[in-house]
Amino acid sequence: MDRWRNRVALVTGASMGIGESLCKLLVSHGMKVAACARSLEKLSKIESELSSKDSYLPIKCDLRKKEEIMNMFKQIKDKWGGVDVCINNAGLALDSPIIDGDTDQWENMWEVCDIEQLESMWEVHNVFQVNVMALCLCTRESVKSMRERNVDDGHVININSLSGHRVGKMHFYSATKYAVTSLTEGIRWELRGINSHIRVTSISPGLVKTNFAYTLLGKEGAEECYSSRQVSEMMIRPTEQVV
Repeated sequence: MDRWRNRVALVTGASMGIGESLCKLLVSHGMKVAACARSLEKLSKIESELSSKDSYLPIKCDLRKKEEIMNMFKQIKDKWGGVDVCINNAGLALDSPIIDGDTDQWENMWEVCDIEQLESMWEVHNVFQVNVMALCLCTRESVKSMRERNVDDGHVININSLSGHRVGKMHFYSATKYAVTSLTEGIRWELRGINSHIRVTSISPGLVKTNFAYTLLGKEGAEECYSSRQVSEMMIRPTEQVV
C-alpha cells in the first residue's frame, strides 16, 4: 500500500457496511478518501472515528442523479486534484416478480424517485440507476480524471456480487449485477484499446453481514440468512485471459 500513500480514492456507498470499512482502512493506510453517500450525517460519524481527518472528504451525493455525481467529482478535483482509485461499492436490491407483475406498477416504479418511498420499497428505476448507470458515470469520470493528470496506474474496482454470476430469487438485482460483470469486461477492453495501464477489477463477495440483508429481509429473515450460509467457492480469473 506504500505506493498509494497520499493518493485519492473515491468510495461510493460509504456510509455503512463494506463502504464504511473501506474508508477506514484506506485512510489508515495513508490514502485520501472521498466518501460518497446520501446521508451526510452517517458520513460525518465515520469522520469522527478517523485518526487523520484531513484525509477524509465526506460528500452528500444521490447516485441516481447525474448532476450530483458531476458535482461530486468537481468537489474532489477542487480539493485534491482528482481521483486515482474509484471503488464503485454502492448498490441497491430489488425483489419483484415478472410473470405475476403489473406493467402499470413497473412503469410507476421507473418514474418514482422519492427518497422517502425508497425506504419502504425497492424501485426498479433506482436499482438500475445506482447499480448500473452510477457505476458507468463514476467510472467514466474517474478514468477521465486519471487521463487528464497522466495517471496511468489508476484502478477502478467494482464491488459486484455472486448474483452477477448466477441467478437467485432476486432476478432484477441479478440482472444489474450481470451488467456489472459485462461492463467490467467491456471497460477492460476499452482500456486495452487505448494502451492504458489503468486497471479495472470486479470483486464478487458472497454473503457479507451488513445492513443490506436487514433492510431487504427484515431482522428475522436476515438473521436466518446469515446463520445458514458459509463461504463455499472462490472464483479468480486473470485479467489477461481472453474470453
